[in-house]
Amino acid sequence: MDIRIRRATPADLSAILAMVRELALFEREPPASVEAREEDYLRDCFGPERRCEILVGEVDGAVQGFALFFHNYSTWVGRAGIHVEDLFVRDGARGLGLGRRLLAAVARIAIERGCRRFDLAVLDWNPARKVYEHLGFTEQSQWVPYRLDADGIARLAADSDN
Repeated sequence: MDIRIRRATPADLSAILAMVRELALFEREPPASVEAREEDYLRDCFGPERRCEILVGEVDGAVQGFALFFHNYSTWVGRAGIHVEDLFVRDGARGLGLGRRLLAAVARIAIERGCRRFDLAVLDWNPARKVYEHLGFTEQSQWVPYRLDADGIARLAADSDN
């Protein structure tokens, strides 16, 4: 069995988008909740103003997993970090170490770039939490995530008290 990790190319985008839809199902969301299109990834992962990067994992030449990540910044550490937005391995490739290899490849990129933190978020029911803890990730339970959706962003931006 040949397992390889490499940087994604635009030719991988249809496989990546298919896996994002599979991830939505895994996370108990309908596939229609995935609004992204290949053009979005092309613009944001390969365009002139790159906002994120993707590594893919292949098993015997077929893309079976991916990790999408981007830089964040710690004001306390004074250094950039890396945040993995999504890590996904297709059902048939789970248990082969592909997810671990994807994370290790991101960790090597973090070291090359002088990053001091490596963040990711996991749904509380996801059994992969045990894998992340085994790899040395620690739960940050004191931090509560908040999010504004597009409508909330627009309302806040239009706030007349600014």
